[in-house]
Amino acid sequence: MARIHLKRDEELEPHVLETANAIEATGADTSTLRGLANRQDLFDAYFKFYGPARKGTTIDEALIELVRLKIARHNDCFT
Repeated sequence: MARIHLKRDEELEPHVLETANAIEATGADTSTLRGLANRQDLFDAYFKFYGPARKGTTIDEALIELVRLKIARHNDCFT
C-alpha cells in the first residue's frame, strides 16, 4: 500500500508551517495539509481556492456544509 509522507515542521515552507500551527492550536488535524505540502505548487493552488471558498466569500458557508455532509453520507462516513 502506498503511503504519503506527511512533512514534519522543519520540512514545511514558512507560510505552510504558520497555517499548520494555527490549525493545530485549535486542536484540529493537519495530516491533509502536511500530505499536500509534498507538492507545493498544488498546495498553493488548492488553498488559494479553498480558503476563500470555506470562509463563505465565494460560496455560501451553509451550502459548503450541506455538500460536505452529503459527500460524507454518500461515502458512509459519519464522523
